[in-house]
Amino acid sequence: MLKTYKYKLYKTKRLKHLHLLIDISADIYNHSIALHKRYYRLYHKSLNKFVLQKHITKLKRLSRYNRWNELGSQAIQEIAERIDEGYKKFFRRENKRPPTFKKKSKYKSFTLKGKVGYKLNDNILTINKKHYKLWLSRKIDGDIKTLTVKRDALGDIYILITLDDYSQPIHATSDKSVGVDFGLKTFLTMYDGSVINKKESPLYFLQSLTMLRLLSKQLSKKKKGSNNRKQAKRGLARLHRKIANQRRDFFFKLAADLSGFDNIFIEDLNLKAMQRLWGRKVSDVAYNDFINILAYKANVVKIDRFYPSSKTCPDCGYIKRDLKLGGRKWTCPDCDSLHDRDEAAAENIYKEGLRVLREGTSSLGVGLSKTDYVRICR
Repeated sequence: MLKTYKYKLYKTKRLKHLHLLIDISADIYNHSIALHKRYYRLYHKSLNKFVLQKHITKLKRLSRYNRWNELGSQAIQEIAERIDEGYKKFFRRENKRPPTFKKKSKYKSFTLKGKVGYKLNDNILTINKKHYKLWLSRKIDGDIKTLTVKRDALGDIYILITLDDYSQPIHATSDKSVGVDFGLKTFLTMYDGSVINKKESPLYFLQSLTMLRLLSKQLSKKKKGSNNRKQAKRGLARLHRKIANQRRDFFFKLAADLSGFDNIFIEDLNLKAMQRLWGRKVSDVAYNDFINILAYKANVVKIDRFYPSSKTCPDCGYIKRDLKLGGRKWTCPDCDSLHDRDEAAAENIYKEGLRVLREGTSSLGVGLSKTDYVRICR
């Protein structure tokens, strides 16, 4: 299992050298993109990443590209591999567009593989014979796979260390499970077999939308290249970082509350389809980020997205096929019981999750088929 630790570097004058290395990475990246485009225009086929890596090695010997030697060879190879993977995803139609040029100011990082190109001794990181002190908030225990030097929009430098974690996450052993239904207004509706609990969506982006618009408007009025524009840009970036930190803090605290359950049953949501319908709201709640955090705290079992959890009566099993997305409450025609859409979904997800664990079969095909029912969001 891979996990990544993120550490912040103390602000010193030596950080200028890391900013320089990131700018060099941007130069190599943009040069590689230009070579890819030129090669395809001439030969109508993709440039092999190994050919590109050898070509960059030759360019480093020229006086014009001599500054590229300051960046480790592992980082240069990773740039070529990343571009190659981007083109492969584009040709497989996983990405809408191929890799394109990036401004130096928007280029964020470079990556060193294994233990080559740097030394890490306790909280002292050495790159190119320059020493940097980390804020070592967590002990590094495992085999380091990659080390990434990353800067944010405010110019702060972080070290991301990805390592092999052979220890298994410690999960609860309380024999308790919970079914979870996601929503836009109500972030989570939970059912543990007896009680329904709800957690409202904080919507931090929406709360800060007025200030974001004000800062964006102020930024647009500043003269390009001026110090006032740089200051306004930093103010906007600082607010975006605050929103991201608030959301992440909410996710970790909520995941800690749910870590008391052995199994957490959730829906396998089609987030891209939801984003096409509701756009900014789906990005604000950031389900995927929360699920990734939750998966390390407990055993997460995903229920197939085509299972009609919102349309099924939890009392008698009747499926109300004509229930629309706007219908928040509905009455079962068979047993006349009144249901809240989210509460019924959470209870049905709980029951279906127990069935999947017990029988070891997928929930796909239970109730409705793909052709009969394509559920985007409940």
